[in-house]
Amino acid sequence: MKDHEGALIKGLIARLKGDGALKALLGDPIRIWDEPPAGAAFPYLLVGRGESRELAGGGLVEHRLTLSCASRFRGTEEARAVAATVRARLADAPVEADGVRAVSLGVVFTDVFRSSDLKRAWAVMRVRAATEE
Repeated sequence: MKDHEGALIKGLIARLKGDGALKALLGDPIRIWDEPPAGAAFPYLLVGRGESRELAGGGLVEHRLTLSCASRFRGTEEARAVAATVRARLADAPVEADGVRAVSLGVVFTDVFRSSDLKRAWAVMRVRAATEE
C-alpha cells in the first residue's frame, strides 16, 4: 500500500502554494512547514498532527490532519483570513500526488484564538480527507 498520508500532505501543500489569496496572506513563496525555521517571518502555516486509518472495504483511507496558522497581527483578523482562505481552497479540492487522490476533502473544524501572552493569534484547522489509490 502506498503512503496515503504522505501523498495527501504533499498534494495539500502543492494546492495551497498555488493559491493567490494565500500568497497575499502568507508571502510568496508561501510559508508552510511542519517546523518553522529559526527567525521565520509571520504569518505562517504549520502542518501538524495527523491520523490515518483504513476504512472497511473499498481501499479508502481516512485522514484527520491539523493545520495551524501563526500570526503576530494585533487581534485575530489575519488568522481568521488565513483559515477562511484555506477552508475555501480545500473544499472538495481535486488533490492528487504519488498515485493517491482525495475523494473527499475539507476543513471540518476551525478554532481561532489569541495566545495567553497576547503576542500571537492562532487559527487551528482540522482537515478531514478520504484517499484512494
